Order: sequence, then C-alpha cells, then structure tokens
Amino acid sequence: MPGLIGKKIGMTSMYNTDGKNVACTIIQAGPCVVTQVKTEAKDGYNAVQLGFGERKEKHTPAPMKGHFKKAKTSPKRKLVEFSGFEQELKLGDEIGVDLFMEGEFIDVEGRTKGKGFQGVVKRHGFGGVGQATHGQHNRGRAPGSIGAASYPARVFKGMRMAGQMGNDKITFENNEVLKIIPEQSLLIVRGSVPGPNGSYVILERN
Repeated sequence: MPGLIGKKIGMTSMYNTDGKNVACTIIQAGPCVVTQVKTEAKDGYNAVQLGFGERKEKHTPAPMKGHFKKAKTSPKRKLVEFSGFEQELKLGDEIGVDLFMEGEFIDVEGRTKGKGFQGVVKRHGFGGVGQATHGQHNRGRAPGSIGAASYPARVFKGMRMAGQMGNDKITFENNEVLKIIPEQSLLIVRGSVPGPNGSYVILERN
C-alpha cells in the first residue's frame, strides 16, 4: 500500500467537528525521498523505496553512500519499501504529507516502548495472591504453578511467565486523520500510536 515514513512528535488533544475533546498524536510525515525504484522485470516485483531522516555521512557505509548518491540525495536514516502509488515515481522525487487527506483512515506501524525484564503481574496482568495472612510470605507477585510433575512432566509452550516486555513491532489500524498541516509536514491522527516520542513510524493507507 502507498504510504510514508514519519516520526512521532508527541500527543495532545483537540476538538473535533462534534465539539468533543479527543486525544490525538502529532506525527511529522515526510517529506520522503525516492531512493530506489524496483520493477518486476529487474527485481521480480514492483516497489518504491523511500528514505526519511538525515544521517551523518561519516556514519554511512560506503555502499550506502553510492546508493544515495545515485538518487541525488543526502544519506537517510530510515528506508522503507512501499507499493501501490498511482503516480509514476523516479529517483530523487519527494513525497509529502499531501499524500493523505483529512478524514481518511490510515494504519500506523511502529515499535512499542521497551520495558525490559518484567514479572507476570506487570507483563500479563496477574492479580497475585489475594491472601496476605496465615503465614503468607513474599509470594504476592509470584506466578504460581506452571504445570504438573508426573504428567505432562513439562511446561507447555506459550505459558505466561516473566520475561522481556515491549519492544514489539505492532500496527494500529484505522487511525483517523484529524488534521494536516502541510507547511510543517505534520499529520494529526486520532488516538495513540506505538512507540516513544522521536521514534519512526510507518504510515499506510488501508
């Protein structure tokens, strides 16, 4: 699907047409530069690679310097492939926030905040042991039994236990575009989107 690369700026609230105060997220959407055009004849499929975010040239590998030089643009930090653009694009073309329209619904993909190693109460919402008397000692946030001994004599796959939480790539679907500010390449969508402020997100049409 056609889309753009953006950066999450932060959250705020605004009044919609019905006069209700709704939470929304501000995203800097583009402008993105076409860094590669893939065709079915050469690559086996049709796609357009877009670049977003400036990257220092001294931190860019030599092969990538040539890649960006071919597109006549500066090194970019984030590269993503999209397909389904109606217009014919060539190397060096810029695509801005005007790709979207106010009122339409888009999908926003990002990486959630990493929480590190967490226990079952925070990670899975376990309630913990309710009883705190009769000799109960430091087991309030423990997971409890994870299986029987003699049979099945193993722990089933998918057992909810402590472990790494967050830092997952997820997609929030059907986010309504409330407002577009083309002069500043800003896109305001209803609700929240994954990731911390300053993180990259991928915006796609449904």
